[in-house]
Amino acid sequence: MNTAITWKIRIAAIFLIGICAASFHHAALAADVWPSKPMKIIVPFSPGSVQDALARSFSNELGSALGEPVVVENKAGAGGAVGTGIVGKSAPDGYTFLMAAASHNINGSLFNKLSFDPIKDFTGAAYIGTSSYIMMTNAEFPAKSVAEFIALAKANPGQYNYASAGNGSASHLAMAHFNSMAGIQLVHIPTKGTGDAITELLAGRAQAVIAANVAALPFANDSRIRFLGVSSEKPSPFVPGVPPIGDTLKGYVFDSWFGLLAPASTPNKIITKMQSEMSKLLKQPEIIERMRRQGIEIGNLSPNDFNQLLVRDYVRMANVVKASGAKAE
Repeated sequence: MNTAITWKIRIAAIFLIGICAASFHHAALAADVWPSKPMKIIVPFSPGSVQDALARSFSNELGSALGEPVVVENKAGAGGAVGTGIVGKSAPDGYTFLMAAASHNINGSLFNKLSFDPIKDFTGAAYIGTSSYIMMTNAEFPAKSVAEFIALAKANPGQYNYASAGNGSASHLAMAHFNSMAGIQLVHIPTKGTGDAITELLAGRAQAVIAANVAALPFANDSRIRFLGVSSEKPSPFVPGVPPIGDTLKGYVFDSWFGLLAPASTPNKIITKMQSEMSKLLKQPEIIERMRRQGIEIGNLSPNDFNQLLVRDYVRMANVVKASGAKAE
């Protein structure tokens, strides 16, 4: 080979190695000084949603702990897929996080095509906790227990309705999963949100709703609504005396985890610091009380354990979606 050409190749290789080394150096430096500017928590649902309320309940304190503001931005659309896709494509530099919940994995099985992979494109940054759901009926509906509800639905197939926060939402999947396991036929009434679904229940246009704690708990003492059961495996500390649905429908469990996800390849130093600061916040009495009011049981998982939970939940939700027959519209 021509000597001049050989030297040009060597020089080009050295140049490329230098660029790569500089890039790694800058990435490491960025992780060392993180954060040095405001951060964003993307909520993939509208203002007032469960994830929105949760993110705003700790964002100010998190910003103070990290030394830079934390801004909550709503990017709703396609059942959460729009906002999730934005985070999945963001730079893994620690300045964009996703306020995620069970819907993150539900979408992975519900939609045929997504702009992101729920597992491969994300990494757990800070686990927050879990929330169960509550099965409710209009107080005028004759069923006073889960067993009575199933018996009435079996005796009158297709005659009763249930409302949800929309096709493919967690409240839809929770009830569709219930129907599938109970062997009953209820008519689905999709609405624009859980609040609208409960309005349908109050108006008597729907006979049942399964709603997350944060949406259901304000109606705990409302004489117009009756709580039949909770979706958790064990009784919920938020509604003493309301039995698990699984006590009647063996094997039924449907709950939602909550946590902050970051784009895949976000430096470990950033993930560790975020998890550490969130863990401290979740021990503060005022934060604990805010979570309690939203019906969230605070948990403590390392980022690695959180990632393992994501994988297990992805498989679980895929089975729920398949069994329910739910389809994204």
